[in-house]
Amino acid sequence: MARSGPEVADIFRRYGEAYRVQHDASLSTAQRRVMTAIELCRTAALGGHVEQCDQCGHQRIAFNSCRDRHCPRCQSLARAQWLEDRRAELLDTQYFHVVFTLPGDIAAIAYQNKALVYGLLFRATAETLRTIAADPKHLGAEIGFFAVLHTWGQNLLHHPHLHCVVPGGGFSPDGTRWIACKPGFFLPVRVLSR
Repeated sequence: MARSGPEVADIFRRYGEAYRVQHDASLSTAQRRVMTAIELCRTAALGGHVEQCDQCGHQRIAFNSCRDRHCPRCQSLARAQWLEDRRAELLDTQYFHVVFTLPGDIAAIAYQNKALVYGLLFRATAETLRTIAADPKHLGAEIGFFAVLHTWGQNLLHHPHLHCVVPGGGFSPDGTRWIACKPGFFLPVRVLSR
């Protein structure tokens, strides 16, 4: 299959060294290792092997992959399978994307105290969503959701936030029925923000 444009590896190969120099103090050893693995993925640096067609005998050299779990090329099949598995688990309801962001002052503290502050962020987010959803003035239901922590923004600066995916409803307090939220409306943003 032909490539449709630049890949992460292309960007890392072109700008990675300059990025590492500029952000030296903020990059962990693990982050540097991942960048290097992606840069070397499917290049002669990792070696290769010869593939041959059983029918016509045509041969081509195929370079080895880095097999790093963060590499977009190496994990594309695993990612596709994971997405298909998750689609099979979806409830027949609308879903909402809710984001909780740490204020800048706390984000700076989080950079040095990751486990503690991120744990607090997850707990505060869960408590907020569940408390507001359980309130009969809003939804009056026990909800479930999942949250994914992102520690970097699109500009590649430290910006801790949680992306939450929430079904559009939940179980009644006695657990006997589904209470759906209004179409296109989950919970009041101003209430969640407070």
